[in-house]
Amino acid sequence: MPRRNGCWLCLALLCLPACTTVPERDAIRETGPLPTAWTALPVSVAQGQVSAWLASFNDDDVKSLVLTALEGNNDLKATATRVEQARAQARIAGAPARPQLELAPGFEHADAGRDAKNSISTGSRWSVPFNLSWELDVWGRINDARQAAVLEADAVEADLQGAVLSLAARTAQSCFELAEARQRVTVVQASIDERSALVELLQGRFNLGLAQGLDLSLALTDLSDAKAELKEAGNRVQQAQRRLEVLLGQYPGGRVERCRRLPDLPAALPAGLPSELLARRPDVSAAFIRLRSQDQRLSSARKALLPRVTLVASGGSLGNTLSDLTDPRSAAWNLALGLAQPLYVGDRLQADIDFQAAQSRETLHRYRETVLNAFREVEQSLAAEDWLIGREQALAATAKQTETSRALAIYAYRNGSVDILTLLDSYRSTLIARTALLDARLQLLNNRLDLYLALGGGV
Repeated sequence: MPRRNGCWLCLALLCLPACTTVPERDAIRETGPLPTAWTALPVSVAQGQVSAWLASFNDDDVKSLVLTALEGNNDLKATATRVEQARAQARIAGAPARPQLELAPGFEHADAGRDAKNSISTGSRWSVPFNLSWELDVWGRINDARQAAVLEADAVEADLQGAVLSLAARTAQSCFELAEARQRVTVVQASIDERSALVELLQGRFNLGLAQGLDLSLALTDLSDAKAELKEAGNRVQQAQRRLEVLLGQYPGGRVERCRRLPDLPAALPAGLPSELLARRPDVSAAFIRLRSQDQRLSSARKALLPRVTLVASGGSLGNTLSDLTDPRSAAWNLALGLAQPLYVGDRLQADIDFQAAQSRETLHRYRETVLNAFREVEQSLAAEDWLIGREQALAATAKQTETSRALAIYAYRNGSVDILTLLDSYRSTLIARTALLDARLQLLNNRLDLYLALGGGV
């Protein structure tokens, strides 16, 4: 007996060098040096703690629609079920570390008679056998696999958090797009009313012989162009309505009555520090968690080279009648401790180690790429903030100036100082400036949402 224990000890000592530890990962260290502040941080954006952004818009329609989408969106519900699936997979991965018990009761029927060779009567027999197996996770191979699955479930949960943020932002953006489309309809309709008044004036003057037919024809053509643009704007409204309804988890019937005006741009919220983004953004957190999960898979693959210690037990009862099964004399059992050491499996185990190691390197690079893209999105939105504000201010001045130019052109045409083409051009310039201003305000709001989404945090 001492000699057998000595063999076990020698085998364990030989296997210890093959046991590996999972590397300690640090989210910041894996990315390399980080700046202490955002390079494109505008003066209007503070550098304090990032806070929830939904309330900053001070728009009841946006708040209500976001809450409705978070409750009814089907993509979000599907993502939530993936969390449940991942948690179940983690339980499956850890199941081999627990005892496995099988019970297989049976009944064997044989014809009555005599066995010619043994001179023993044969008949029906009842049996209640059981088998118990339990792999002792001496080296932690099964635990590493289970921990990898648990971390993957954590990553999927981080994906769910990212989906919540993305859905909230997309819902708000869809509301803004619908509001912009409706305001565009209003602007185009106002332009049509103005051009219709001009056509009526020209028609009256033409009837009196005071205007040329060419002037009237050009004005009618310009009015038709404006009516065609109104149809396009109306089509954009119904498209935005249906997109928003799908996000809300509702039938796309084009019946959304909310979102009629673009809200004012809220005051900028704090942007935080670049290093804080690593823990705040769900997609970055998920990528880092998957890196740690892959480290666990690699460790489990390396430990597959080590011996497996298994406890096996079997037993049961056998009898010709059901009452025999309860007789202790009909019961039998045995217990064995087994040791299995893989020697040669066609290089499968080493190939799996190489595969998992390559997967770890890939996951590391994907994590770093995710971090860089996260930084790019924040810097890009911060840099666009001042540019878009300046553009919106310039277009507001342009729209105001075109209003003045159109009024002057109408007065000059009535006095015969300019031709009809100059007058019609002033109408077109006014409409273009008005719609461009709406587009600029929409871009500014969407960029603010992109910034909040890029910064992570809460809704």
